Amino acid sequence: MMKTSFAAFLAALICAAPVTALADHTHGAAEAQVLGDLAISDGFTRAMLPNAPVAGGFLSIANNGTQDDRLISASSDRAGEVQIHEMAMQGHVMKMRELPDGLAIPAGQTVELKPGGYHLMFLQVKTPFAEDESVPVTLVFEKAGSTEIELPVGPADAKAAAHGHGGHDDHSGH
Repeated sequence: MMKTSFAAFLAALICAAPVTALADHTHGAAEAQVLGDLAISDGFTRAMLPNAPVAGGFLSIANNGTQDDRLISASSDRAGEVQIHEMAMQGHVMKMRELPDGLAIPAGQTVELKPGGYHLMFLQVKTPFAEDESVPVTLVFEKAGSTEIELPVGPADAKAAAHGHGGHDDHSGH
């Protein structure tokens, strides 16, 4: 029998579980944050269950420039560590793994960090994220530099911030 740690099981559940839309829990849509050629938008995270050690973070990064960039790291004072992760199907098994070299943001494209795909993984969370607060996150890019964003915390089953994207399907099958 295959053994899986509870934390690994919980992390997979948090980042791939079907979710519902986050309606007006972020108190209105925020403008995209611009850092050089990058536009960062639609960020959110979910309220955590008591004693949950991990949480996922989700956002969109549009590269409006002519050169590729790379998200190379993330950090938050709310977590002991923040990793850049990917979830993908390998055969009939959903696998989650850290991307130690970061995440490519190709020129002229938008990369979505969303449930069931790329995401930020907050590890060793000090105090569980609570609905209606926000989590500060510093994103570091290879070319554009660093910026701090705020991820609004929605309900535990939140899918997207109130940016008109709540009706999109959860693509957790990739």
